[in-house]
Amino acid sequence: MSERFDVAILGGGSGGYVAAIRAAQFGLRVVLVEADKVGGTCLHRGCIPTKALLQSAALLDALHRGGDMGVIAPKVKFDYGVAVSRRDTVVATLHKGVEYLLKKNKVTVLRGRGRLDGPGRLAIAGDTTDGLEATAIILATGSRPKLLPGLVADGLQVLTSDDALRLDHVPRSAIVVGAGAVGVEFASLWRSCGAEVTLVEMEERLTPLEDEDIGKELGKQFRARGIRCLTGARLDLDSVKCGDDGVAINVETGDKPAHLEAEVLLIATGRSANIEAIGIEGTGVLIDRGVVSVDPLQCTGEVGVYAVGDMVGGFWLAHKAMHEGVIAAEAIAGKNPRPLDSNLVTRTTYCSPQIASLGLTEAQARQAGHDVRVGIMPFRGNARAVVWGEVGGFCKVVADAGGTTLGVHIIGHEVTELIYGPALGALLEATPFELSRAVAPHPTLGEAIGEAALAVTGEAIHI
Repeated sequence: MSERFDVAILGGGSGGYVAAIRAAQFGLRVVLVEADKVGGTCLHRGCIPTKALLQSAALLDALHRGGDMGVIAPKVKFDYGVAVSRRDTVVATLHKGVEYLLKKNKVTVLRGRGRLDGPGRLAIAGDTTDGLEATAIILATGSRPKLLPGLVADGLQVLTSDDALRLDHVPRSAIVVGAGAVGVEFASLWRSCGAEVTLVEMEERLTPLEDEDIGKELGKQFRARGIRCLTGARLDLDSVKCGDDGVAINVETGDKPAHLEAEVLLIATGRSANIEAIGIEGTGVLIDRGVVSVDPLQCTGEVGVYAVGDMVGGFWLAHKAMHEGVIAAEAIAGKNPRPLDSNLVTRTTYCSPQIASLGLTEAQARQAGHDVRVGIMPFRGNARAVVWGEVGGFCKVVADAGGTTLGVHIIGHEVTELIYGPALGALLEATPFELSRAVAPHPTLGEAIGEAALAVTGEAIHI
């Protein structure tokens, strides 16, 4: 006979394991089904391993610039193998932490590939059980790297982000297709480690989903670092050729064709939801443009079935998935949770310089009909940035003339640590005036947020 649970969760990534813990906190009997390791893409093939490598790269960059501060290190040696070993240690430590949390909260974890098998049932391949029953089911199967039509990743010369993390060396040269978060992070990492990097983007600027000023500033700083940036580019996918010396592709930017050659070609053009082979065919679970449709409480069209994370689209971010997992668990427990407001979801990119943002871009605000006011505080006027020797970038506040904060956009050194303040402000509906009255310690980068808020009304002190 099938074992019965209150909640069954299909997928142990960021959304799945957080949903499991939250449901268990309400005293519900919870089972989590995962085909690989709990923690999912973020922990094992995405956020954490890339950030660990980027941290090593940041230290390498700092040592190379140390002469400006009197720290002379003329023979700095970078051992990528050691950086990879440290990366794996970081991942293993956090993986053990997730396993511990699930065990602490008495979540049953089953290893296997699950699928819906009728109302309130999951079938599991690879486990000793013949299936299980649950009052509620949460789908949290995540996503995978998306490839361009007709292009096959061989893991050696044509790479996905998964493949790039498996490399045991830094490529001597790389072509990175796609200047979203994944593309600019790998371009930044490899350039810091000495590779020649060409970044190719179909849109007219880097990070096209970010505020336009962010993309322009990133392009300026990347070019200053020696990264070749081709924007408004069209790829000739039929021209891709792999050989003993590497890979080649033809690209057009405007009227200027370019023939690019490198050791590797990284395809970083987005991700696809894992919605195949999970038993949703013939159910009320609806698919719209490749993702699962859900209501504000993460309910699908199938009674008792919820979905969270990348598979439901929106921002493809681990922390967004975590919050959706909490919402689904609380809805199942009858707690009437507050739906997630997409304008409260922070976005962070860990290239050098880092990017952090929240809410509407200036263009989006204008398109929505707002009477837009903008305040920008350059970091060259911030004391901490000057002390740090990192004066590139700025903080930008987008607001409505009526006093509503619509978005905050930051680019600069270590700015991903700043965005939580504006995120809390957004949750509390803080106006630019209120942002400017929060007392930031001096000297810190955080002061730039208040100055940018003051600049909305032309009252900034340090510009």
